Amino acid sequence: MPRSLVTGGAGFLGSHLCDSLIASGHEVTCLDNLFTGSRHNIRHLEGARGFRFVEHDVTEPFDLACDFVWNLACPAAPGHYRYDPVKTLMTSVLGVHHCLELARRTGARVFHASTSEVYGDPDVHPQPESYRGNVNPIGPRACYDEGKRAAETLCFDHRRMHGTSIRVVRIFNTYGPRMHPYDGRVVSNFIRQSVTGEPMTVFGDGTQTRSFCYVDDLVAGFRLLMDAPEPFTGPVNMGNPNEFTMIELAREVARVVGADARIEHRTLPQDDPLQRQPDIALARTALGWEPRVQLAEGIARTVAWFRSIDPSEYPAPTPNVMQPEAQAR
Repeated sequence: MPRSLVTGGAGFLGSHLCDSLIASGHEVTCLDNLFTGSRHNIRHLEGARGFRFVEHDVTEPFDLACDFVWNLACPAAPGHYRYDPVKTLMTSVLGVHHCLELARRTGARVFHASTSEVYGDPDVHPQPESYRGNVNPIGPRACYDEGKRAAETLCFDHRRMHGTSIRVVRIFNTYGPRMHPYDGRVVSNFIRQSVTGEPMTVFGDGTQTRSFCYVDDLVAGFRLLMDAPEPFTGPVNMGNPNEFTMIELAREVARVVGADARIEHRTLPQDDPLQRQPDIALARTALGWEPRVQLAEGIARTVAWFRSIDPSEYPAPTPNVMQPEAQAR
């Protein structure tokens, strides 16, 4: 059985990746410190053949036998990564460093989950992988943006110095079941608010845009990238190129929920991108990948999950975790 280590494996994306790997016959070690991840996301896997959970923080070294290292460990939502920005930066940098050192000792291949945030507030639209970004290195989002940029640097320096086999993906907005209801992302905010009858919070005038990829499509892309032959390393954009304004998204969520689209506007936070849309030409040509799940279908699946959960399993964070001005990604 191929042996996979998934850091951040109890999180939103990580748990879906664990599902995919177990289904295809991998032996999976899920490593997570449970800051933003939850045992509830992986409880259906506990007891499954080849699956085990290890509670551990990637800022501390680890030594586990594996053939593939999937590095997804990092708070990825503003309300979480801004709770302790120093810890967020260290998680990005030390986390990938420890993954790469493990790979250097064992010969494993490393998959690193980077982000569209490396492009900052882009002045090129849509964003190709060749675009070097427009990031404020001292702003309130920099702990995540610059942490992920530095992590990419470490990946490619390890490859140049040690010949480490790496795969780097830049993830654009993704949504689906197992999102934390209070993570501050726009999809989870809108669904939670509309299901509970609250007004939907829109930052700014709502004309800023994002592109939303359903989680199953993204995980399929992960698998294709990890299996891509050498010397293809990425970075490669993965996301849905269909662009929506925040107002359009709010109306779609309200339609699926069957609620009124009551909107409450708030001030747009500092450095929040006004446009975000991936250029996925490289993913199409090199991997044959593109998203298939349309927004209406994906939102319907996600709403159904939100309605099925026990809210006590995903408690609201303290006020310090989810600052009111934290903009949804």
